[in-house]
Amino acid sequence: MSKRIASKYKISRRLGVSLWGRAKDPVNRRAYGPGQHGATRRRKLSDYGLQLNEKQKFKGYYGSISEKQFRGIYNEAARRKGNTGEIFVGLLESRLDAFVYRMGVVKTIFAARQFVNHGHIEVNGVRTNIASYRLKEGDVVAVRKKSRELTVVLEAMQSPERNVPAYIQMDDGKFEAKFVHMPKLADIPYAAVMEPNLVIEYYSR
Repeated sequence: MSKRIASKYKISRRLGVSLWGRAKDPVNRRAYGPGQHGATRRRKLSDYGLQLNEKQKFKGYYGSISEKQFRGIYNEAARRKGNTGEIFVGLLESRLDAFVYRMGVVKTIFAARQFVNHGHIEVNGVRTNIASYRLKEGDVVAVRKKSRELTVVLEAMQSPERNVPAYIQMDDGKFEAKFVHMPKLADIPYAAVMEPNLVIEYYSR
């Protein structure tokens, strides 16, 4: 097991939930945190603890986004008119790495970030290698032609765990997808219960 994968699974175990719903996630067998005292650390959380835990869930789910980037996404959501929690998750899903993960051309959010960083993705026909790139409704994201035969892509697209949500219009034959609309919480196929309002409470204290 690579250090990156091991680190990913530690996120799930530390939070006590299988964030990505993977069958081989160790939290399914050991529902307690990693480390010598992991099994004895669980205790009832305060309101602040619940809010902090939820923030860590979201940061971990989207590939351990830096605190600076994550806070910036919250700040933008808070400035916009409407339900801040719904806007917040929509902004997270409009990140290029999250969108590539949702397309199902790679199996994990971590792989999606690496895939983008290595230049395998085009947005509206232009090669884009910035994982945090913000997509707009109507943007078309495609796997570059020379990258479409990569084993990681072919295996991901054939995986029974693949689940492309309705706000993404996927064309498997062209290895491309259109960002149809900004999703709401109910549209996003989270494997675990996610509560963005607790994150909003955390930052608005």
